[in-house]
Amino acid sequence: MQREQVVVRSDDTRRAELEAAGWVVSSRSWAAQLTASRIDVDALSTMVQRGRRHGDIREIGDADLTSVLALDSATLADYPGGVANRHSALTMSTARVTGARRGFGVFDDEGRVVAVTFVDIDGRRAETDFTVVAAGSRGLGIGSAVKAASVLALLRDGIEIFRTGGAAENVAILASNMSLGYVVDEEWVTLSPPLQVAETGRARR
Repeated sequence: MQREQVVVRSDDTRRAELEAAGWVVSSRSWAAQLTASRIDVDALSTMVQRGRRHGDIREIGDADLTSVLALDSATLADYPGGVANRHSALTMSTARVTGARRGFGVFDDEGRVVAVTFVDIDGRRAETDFTVVAAGSRGLGIGSAVKAASVLALLRDGIEIFRTGGAAENVAILASNMSLGYVVDEEWVTLSPPLQVAETGRARR
């Protein structure tokens, strides 16, 4: 019998079948889309300017990789949402930007990265891999700012569809994406099997 957690869309018929068998929703997540025609360039530009009060915002280059890896290592435990939103630690290879993988960062006065967003490109479509802000720099709007900077740069390069997502319990990142113009169009649930729930006294997350 299957004992691993299962991630399905909230309207998937398998959800009802699994819940009837005793499986329990242990976390929820969402996906959202922004199209080029709906982007408010002025609003996003304002976000970027506000973010620049706290650091330089620009694309990541090879010289930044050591700092990017340090931020990634320090924030690995900060991603909520369980298996549906799991983030794998960056390596020097996966942190390096290419034509198909772009990275943007916010850098403090000493050149250390305090926020990053990485985006995977497929034709005229861009999918956010992850966005993260250093613990001591949260609440300043720089997460929204660096993501706005990425959208504006990719828009100039001809990207027409932008996708992103996250854990439902991360209210701040959901609000941030809504402010950028993203519209939630998918909801997902992570289901834990009955035995796992019984063993732990609660669903693992």
